[in-house]
Amino acid sequence: MSDVEILAAKVLRAFQDRGLKIATAESCTGGMVSAAITDLAGASNVLERGFVTYSNEAKNEMLGVSPETLDRYGAVSAETAREMAAGALAHSHADVAVSITGVAGPGGGTAEKPVGLVWFGIAVKNDEPHAQKHIFSAGDRAIVRRDSVMTALRLLLNAVQDAAAP
Repeated sequence: MSDVEILAAKVLRAFQDRGLKIATAESCTGGMVSAAITDLAGASNVLERGFVTYSNEAKNEMLGVSPETLDRYGAVSAETAREMAAGALAHSHADVAVSITGVAGPGGGTAEKPVGLVWFGIAVKNDEPHAQKHIFSAGDRAIVRRDSVMTALRLLLNAVQDAAAP
């Protein structure tokens, strides 16, 4: 099993054990987090739905990310990642949502937002969404996307473990 498969299996078991559901909101990973989960038997017990929102229009129409946020901060920002995660939670029956928006490369980066910059959002029912920034090794789109999937799965695992803590 690959590292992604091993981590996805841990996420699946943790959510199954607690009877909780996941929603994903993915941009630069294009559904890879949902795919990692659905590669496993039992995924239908855990993955409630996934949104692939590559364009700003999709982020707005499907998740409710405000045009003002996109105009002011851009698609690759903490603000957008938080709104994506909150929107995925609001537009689903999930208990936890994760979002991913970044610059996978090899082009498209700027000095302010370099290739490899990825923002993640995590939203848990009845809690404020949070964002987390990562800068992955630039130059290899496949590595940026794979590392983004791993980070999203870790965020989901941490969220479900925190939700279970007394």
